[in-house]
Parts: sequence; C-alpha cells; structure tokens
Amino acid sequence: MTDSPRPYPFNDFDGIDLASAYREAQQTPGLVKVQLPLGEPAWLATRYEDVRLVLSDRRFSRSIALTREDAPRIMPRIAEGIVTMDPPALTRLRHLAVQAFTPRRVEALRPHVRSLAHRLIDEMEAKGPPADLVEHYALPIPMSVICELLGVPLADQARFKEWNDSLLSTNTLSAEQVMQNMGELSRYILELVALRRREPRDDLMTALLEAHDVDDRLNERELVLLCIAILVAGYEATSSQIPNFIVTLLKHPEQLARLRANPERVGDAVEELLRYIPLASAAMFCHYATEDVCVGGAVVRMGEPVFASVGAANRDAEKFAAPDELNLCRDAHAHMAFGHGMHHCIGAALARVELQEALAALVVRWPNLRLHEDVRWKAATFFRGPHTMLVSW
Repeated sequence: MTDSPRPYPFNDFDGIDLASAYREAQQTPGLVKVQLPLGEPAWLATRYEDVRLVLSDRRFSRSIALTREDAPRIMPRIAEGIVTMDPPALTRLRHLAVQAFTPRRVEALRPHVRSLAHRLIDEMEAKGPPADLVEHYALPIPMSVICELLGVPLADQARFKEWNDSLLSTNTLSAEQVMQNMGELSRYILELVALRRREPRDDLMTALLEAHDVDDRLNERELVLLCIAILVAGYEATSSQIPNFIVTLLKHPEQLARLRANPERVGDAVEELLRYIPLASAAMFCHYATEDVCVGGAVVRMGEPVFASVGAANRDAEKFAAPDELNLCRDAHAHMAFGHGMHHCIGAALARVELQEALAALVVRWPNLRLHEDVRWKAATFFRGPHTMLVSW
C-alpha cells in the first residue's frame, strides 16, 4: 500500500466519466492512500472484491466516523441515520424499514410513475422543443414519487428540494448552515409524523409508524433520519441518473437503437447503465477498521479509515468483461450501484421502477431524441449529472 496520500476525489464534475486514477489504483497492489478536503488521510478500495469486503465485513464500522472530529469527508457534515449505522442497531432499523418498503407498495407505484412520465412528455411536446430534460422531467419524477410516499403536499415540494440540495452540497456551505437546513427539514417531517398519527393513510409514512417487532417500533428520531435518507437517496440519485442514462445512450447510438428495438428489455438496460455510470463524485462513507483486516492482500490496521469506491468496482475487469464498454445485453445484476450487504439501499426497488419507467417512456415516445446544445453539468454536489440538458425530438 502506498503511504503518500493522493488528493481525492478523483472524478471531475464536467461529465460522468470514471477518472483514470481509479484504473491506476486498481492496478496498484494493496490500497492507495487518499487525502479528502476535510479530515485525516484514508485508504481507498477500488477493486470489486475489496469494495465488497469493506461494505459487508462487520470488522468495519461506519458509526465511528460520527465520533471523530478528524474523520475524512468531502462534505462539511457526515450523514447520520441508517446510512452510518452498524449492527445490531442497523439490523434492527433495516428490519423495521423493510416492513414498510414492501414489494407490493413499491410496485403499486409503477402506474403512477408511468403516467407521470408520459404526462411530463406530453407537456414538453405541447410547449415544443427544446425542453430541459432535467427541470421538466428528471427532477419532477422522483420528487413526485417521494412526496407521494411520504405524504408531502404538492405546494411544499420546492422546499423539499432546497433542503435536499443543501444536504448534498460540497461547496462553501458551513456545517452550521447544513445543520440549520437539517433542523428545518426534521421539524417539517415531525409535523408529517404527527399528521399521520392523527390521520393514517396507505402510504410509507403510516407504514413506518406501524412497523414493529414485538413491542419495538421506530422512535421519532429514527423516523426523521430514515425519511431524510429516503429523500436524499431517492430524489437526488434518481434525478441525476435519468439524464445520465440519456447522455450515455446518445454517445452509444448502437446500444440506444438496440433498446428502441426491444423496449421490453428496459430492466436489463437499467442494470447495465447503473453499472457503467460512476454516479458519485467520490466514495461517500468512511469505514473504520475495528481490528486489523486484510484487504486486497494488505493489512488495514485497527483504527484506520477506508473508503470503498462503488463506481470503480463496477468497472473492475476482474469482475466484468470489457468493463469500459456499454453492453445492454450484459448480465450486470452483480453491480454495486445500490451498495452491498448490510448497506444495500432499502429503496433500490423503488429506484428501479422510476428509472425503468422514465427511460422506457423516452425511448418509446421520442425515437429522434437528441441534444439541442451541450450539456451544462452540476458542480460542487455529491451526485454528478446535468444541471441543464436541452433536448429536441
């Protein structure tokens, strides 16, 4: 393992390519040491098997980072809640959350997502080209679904977006500003919780309130943090990936033609696109070794922090043949775009429904979809993707 830390993140914001530094790291024996904008240096795992081990081995702890002032990070504040828990607290919370996030509830949303996607396309067609695929399509779909799940009134969706954007910002927002936004969002969710206690509905919020294991239920703090995790992951990641998918397919016209000829294969296409596109600007979560652990043939000492790059792992030639080629006929289900093991995203099924329906509607409705001008990319945020994307059809 190399001891001289390299500046991290590696990925640029003006696109969604995987930085060449990741390939160099995969070819480096052991792990590479990196220095993030904040905190102490850390090790970085980039190979598929190494990343899977760090994400699933209980000898690595995410929660320790919450107690360390020098924990490495790219954002001013480390996320709390289910994403930074360890077993047994994580196991308990996942068990309760899964009771609410059932396949039935997720699949029941598919007609809503499909109808919304086609309605948004209708609205863009009525106004005529060009249309901003981000503002008028990619952002409204996941926001509508999340608000439908949590029972957020339509009039409050703009406030939800502002809070979400601040929580994922990597710019000059101070930790105090982020905490203020987090406080406002938490108070808002508590108001929703109180409303659902008085007026239960067939939605996720009510199901979370009802989830229990013997006499054990989610307390209000757990409810708030879980709802925030659902908002951040379910909204930002999906709204970024919808235009990312289109940008990628337009760069691979033979693959796009294949999907247009076989739109029923959209499920497989989504899995390959999730594997191929390195969405995050960096590995997000810090894992502290609670004892000496062998990773990639090298030893991570107890107390040392490790990051696991899912984007790099999904491009590991040891796992995926010709990993830098987009192949919609590939069986890509082993990708780790939704994490792995105890940290696998509980909302993965919902994200798949949204991405499948959003992509299928565009492919079927707009056979001549094309960029109207160059994409303007987001900057200083965790998930990469277009800020504006004007298209014609």
